[in-house]
Amino acid sequence: MKALEAASRHLSFTRAAEELNVTQSAISHQIRHLEELWDVKLFHRRARRLALTTAGQALAPLVREFFSRLDETLETIHREGSDTTLRVDSLPSFAIKWLVPRLQQFRDAHPEAEVWLGTGLHESISFEGSDADIAIHMSRGDYPGHEAAQMMPETVLPICRPKFLEEHGTPKNPADLCRFPLLLRYHEILTPTWEYWFRQAGVDEDIYGPALSEGIRFPDSVTALQAAFEGQGVALGRGAHVWDDVRSGRLVRLFPEVDCSFELSYFVVSPKNRAQRPLVTAFRDWIVAEGARFYEEFETCV
Repeated sequence: MKALEAASRHLSFTRAAEELNVTQSAISHQIRHLEELWDVKLFHRRARRLALTTAGQALAPLVREFFSRLDETLETIHREGSDTTLRVDSLPSFAIKWLVPRLQQFRDAHPEAEVWLGTGLHESISFEGSDADIAIHMSRGDYPGHEAAQMMPETVLPICRPKFLEEHGTPKNPADLCRFPLLLRYHEILTPTWEYWFRQAGVDEDIYGPALSEGIRFPDSVTALQAAFEGQGVALGRGAHVWDDVRSGRLVRLFPEVDCSFELSYFVVSPKNRAQRPLVTAFRDWIVAEGARFYEEFETCV
């Protein structure tokens, strides 16, 4: 098959032999063997050059693709099995808004690390059928049979674009938010709801209920936050997702006096059989320290 791939590329047994470091007769013998094995003619042998037959034109690209994909797959397998490869699964919105902006810090401290980042939204953790070394998850911290460490607690807060307040005015109290367009979610996995925030703020359901019955609904935090950036309304964000933007002035936090700690916290979780890998330990120590530093700064600013 290597003889076929090289000969079809060069249209020359001589050049194929030179590339593969064998004799021309060896190439000719291998091609003849394939023709007998597959019961097809692959080349027209002419006086000064070769030409692929119709069968050769159909089969040669398949052989070329096979070798290309084989090389890519073997490279991936070797890299995945390397001690320098670290596979991290994260909640999608957390990866985009918190982890990715900080990931270079870990790479600077561990330049040998090849971090493969994946995302997924799951109510529970399972490493069965997964090659992930670490998963970042939200829960109350119950991970039997796994190595887990708390990164940081979470707080939810209403946010909007500064220009939105210039155009619509500033709500005077939490109940006053109900007259503003609220950006809603229709997937509530691991997500605090507007109902939760209004209850924490002491707003009666008769007041906030009608405000949550209409409007655009978004599938995840990232799209809802993007709508807030576009000035379409007020979004309910988690601190880890929005605090960098609040601190920079791109977003405004409304009613900071409302203490709305979320019941779930962020945890970094590993299967027992991978938890003690040096690179896994290094990443876990780094992200736990970074999470604690971030939350301390968040609480100080609040």
